[in-house]
Amino acid sequence: MSEIPNDLFYSKTHEWARLEEDNIYSVGITDHAQSQLGDLVFVDLPETSLNVHAGDEVVVVESVKTAADVYSPLTGVIVEVNDVLRNDPERINKDPYGDGWLYRVKISDQSEIEHLLNAESYQDEISEN
Repeated sequence: MSEIPNDLFYSKTHEWARLEEDNIYSVGITDHAQSQLGDLVFVDLPETSLNVHAGDEVVVVESVKTAADVYSPLTGVIVEVNDVLRNDPERINKDPYGDGWLYRVKISDQSEIEHLLNAESYQDEISEN
């Protein structure tokens, strides 16, 4: 069973968001998503200062099995990327909610959080599939 921390927000497309400070959220893929993908071998990260909208394809992750798009759960400006992943993409497999974060986004509309799922709702979502 996948790990689903209670302090994060989730999208139906298997991304998570965690408030870090002053409208800045870390974004990554869920434990469920990384386990479905398998061993990750490449991550194509966005540039900082990129404006993204909720639902935009922002990152591509590649595993030995497939490639998958990662969508932004929130609208804002990317302020930081996890450069360590460029040479160590399997960090996402090892620690998807910690050292495996993908990027940080300064959001422009705090109300978008209301459209994301809490841990219980996300658990229900993946249990149905």
